[in-house]
Amino acid sequence: MATTQTPTPPLASATNGNPSRRVTGTTRAPRVARTSTGDLPGKAPRSRAGAVWVGICVAALLLVALIVFMLQNTQLVLVSFLGMEGTVPLAVALLIAGVGVGVIALIVGTVRIAQLRRRLHRGA
Repeated sequence: MATTQTPTPPLASATNGNPSRRVTGTTRAPRVARTSTGDLPGKAPRSRAGAVWVGICVAALLLVALIVFMLQNTQLVLVSFLGMEGTVPLAVALLIAGVGVGVIALIVGTVRIAQLRRRLHRGA
């Protein structure tokens, strides 16, 4: 048996680039006010403690991945820096390089934030 589908009315936002114009023959969905318990009934609201928990879980997974990486890359490599030479495991050399890049990014970010705060206080 063939069923015929009724055509869906056009969306209000699709009428000649005028999203505020009401399309005739359609009804708007009723406005739903958000409650303090979240978007859906029965769903717990988001909290800072929940965000911290997710952050701790992600950090723990990254730490496990870092430990596996370090255990798999134990071969010694020759490292030269500012006239100094030495041999260290590859994983340690890469970890030190990564921490160094992180520290440089932290310093540059701190300087930029301080610059923006000064500019904001001067303009106020």
